[in-house]
Amino acid sequence: MQSDYAPIRYERELRIFRRYCPSGRVLDVGCSTGAFLYQLGRQFPGQYETVGTDVVTEAIAYAASKGLAVEGGDFLTLQLGNSLFDAITFWAVIEHLAEPSRYLQRAAELLAKGGHCFVLVPNVNSLAMRLLGNRYRYLMAEHLNYFSGETLRRWGESSGTFHLLGLVSSHFNPLVILADAVGRRGRPEAPERARLLATTTRWKQNPFLRPVKYVYDGCEAVLNRWKLGDNLIMILQKSESL
Repeated sequence: MQSDYAPIRYERELRIFRRYCPSGRVLDVGCSTGAFLYQLGRQFPGQYETVGTDVVTEAIAYAASKGLAVEGGDFLTLQLGNSLFDAITFWAVIEHLAEPSRYLQRAAELLAKGGHCFVLVPNVNSLAMRLLGNRYRYLMAEHLNYFSGETLRRWGESSGTFHLLGLVSSHFNPLVILADAVGRRGRPEAPERARLLATTTRWKQNPFLRPVKYVYDGCEAVLNRWKLGDNLIMILQKSESL
């Protein structure tokens, strides 16, 4: 929880999100503990009205304890009021869904004309995936869909409701690559994942490691230029004519 709420946790997503949606009504689908919405409100006070949804009761309860407006239940059937949203986000959600196109269509119904939809998924063509293959921790049973840049683009445009504004790769964690290369097969248990995330967060926040961060940022920029980052982020816009 502490790592999830660290200020750096959603810095990439926030940077991209703000470029397209500087204010407005925002729905985060699969919001988990609410960390993205929390950072959005904390870093840009008064600029957004936010709502989160999730099916995990404990996560929703934690988000509510932080003062966030959240709704528990299936996004496809939830009643979210009569006001349309300016932006809907799916951060690491679509890969878990058996019928992802139904969720994209539902998002289209809830978005205002010209509204934006943001989708983040693991990148099947990432450097980590190429190096590690089936040793990579994010190759897991609960991930039902895997996307390359091209398949994600085709899926995003398949409904005819959206047009593509941007498709980029993001994130690079050399500690994960190292740990999975030398460690045992299979996804690490939750305590180990939490320790790794906490370590990564602590290093990024350490001012004495700033030169290392510059090198890291340069490596990530090169990887993202060739869409080899760990994740893909797609930005869609609802047609003004619908």
